[in-house]
Amino acid sequence: MGQPVTVIERQTTTPGVVRFETNRNLTGMGHKRYLSAADATTPTPADELARRLFDRGGVASLHVYQNIATVQLADGRPPTGIKEIIEDLYLFYTEGVVPEIPEGVAAD
Repeated sequence: MGQPVTVIERQTTTPGVVRFETNRNLTGMGHKRYLSAADATTPTPADELARRLFDRGGVASLHVYQNIATVQLADGRPPTGIKEIIEDLYLFYTEGVVPEIPEGVAAD
């Protein structure tokens, strides 16, 4: 359930920095900058993305503005898997995940 995000990965002229353009607005009109997962303290899409990317590892910092996420990679690591993390940001039930049934609700 949910919808995948369309993501275009673009290299920048700065080594170790990759920009990801999405078809979804992640921040509204504000900027968000993250130096670690501890900077992501709310349930907003940008904060959730930051938590997932820092959990992946290899990310030194993240800047999100509207529909663009700019990732500074750590230690020359490749951006492998980052695009997929962003694409799955709005997917709630994936294959093998069983949704919770609230108490008192009959399961069909």
